[in-house]
Amino acid sequence: MGGFILAFVLLASVAAGHAQGFQSQAPFALLLDSDTGAVLYEKAADELMVPASMAKLATVLVAFEELAAGRLTLDSEIGISENAWRKGGAPSGGSTMFALLNSRIKLSDILHGIIIQSGNDACIALAEAIAGDEATFGRVMTERVRALGLTKSVFRNATGMADPQQRVTARELARLAEHIIKTYPDLYKIFGERDFTWNKIRQQNRNPLLTMEIGADGLKTGNIDEAGYGLVGSAVQNGQRLIVVVNGLKTARDRANEARKLLEWGFRAFERRQLFADGEIVGEASVYGGAKGRVSLRSKGTISLLLPRGSSERVAARIVYRGPLTVPVQEGAAVARLVVTRGDVTTLDVPLYAAETIQAGTLQSRALDALFEATTGWVRKALSRSVSGPT
Repeated sequence: MGGFILAFVLLASVAAGHAQGFQSQAPFALLLDSDTGAVLYEKAADELMVPASMAKLATVLVAFEELAAGRLTLDSEIGISENAWRKGGAPSGGSTMFALLNSRIKLSDILHGIIIQSGNDACIALAEAIAGDEATFGRVMTERVRALGLTKSVFRNATGMADPQQRVTARELARLAEHIIKTYPDLYKIFGERDFTWNKIRQQNRNPLLTMEIGADGLKTGNIDEAGYGLVGSAVQNGQRLIVVVNGLKTARDRANEARKLLEWGFRAFERRQLFADGEIVGEASVYGGAKGRVSLRSKGTISLLLPRGSSERVAARIVYRGPLTVPVQEGAAVARLVVTRGDVTTLDVPLYAAETIQAGTLQSRALDALFEATTGWVRKALSRSVSGPT
């Protein structure tokens, strides 16, 4: 059967605004509404870029996962090797926790050193403790983000230091940040701490958004010559969380101002609109060889979208699946996705679930399905060549 098939649904014109246009100076940028998954702004969001210290989000992810799995505890002691000390510590001249050579530091403090002080020594020591060496840890980082569905990002070290193969995208950094925030809310609180002292050296959190009174509560900055100045940030206002990514800016001030402007614009210029209620039938997918030829699709949870305030704008949605679906189709199985676009921007991409179980049909119905498949399969193959493949 193979091939792809796309089913399209067009939503009626939605009364929502065309907010004032926003143009970011950042070569790479993305603004994401965490609750709805709506992308409010994007610029080169899927192009590969150098992450610098924003790569440390993946380093932290691995540590959080090791804690969740019970392989480490916050009291686990991490040794500071000569490699970690020379390459990332006081002799290195880079961002450092100022960990002492051959000392042993609790993981809770190592995490503060990474998240607040951007300590390269802490990152390297953590990598060696978990994977034996930093190169192996880079492969672990990549594997862990692949498991989250981030298919483009590649990590080669724990620090974000320059490497020709270490690349990410703005969209995937935002998704990584969102995952950390939602999956590890207690550990995420470290990102919002304003300062941390180690070895009698007090350092301020490098995230400039935390002092701007805009509801910011984390994440991570980055800067090396190859990358320019970048930032992954998050802020909450009136219960709404936005995640911003900017990269490639010329100065630290540009980075801070651009991230702040994007967040302020996002909170001000959009309003929430409900598309489908929790459990509401969204559409149908065709089924091959089943007692029924189609299965209804529904959401899990409310499907909402943030739309610009002020005037009418058409919003298009499509139901995307690989099909026709084959029996048995189990109720509750994720079998399709709802992809919503506003102009050229994909603002929403959420899974849809079978609303009922479809078992195999009679021999006669399966024979008719086979005949239909044989006579129409070429149409789907033509479609699959002319449109982008579904998820």
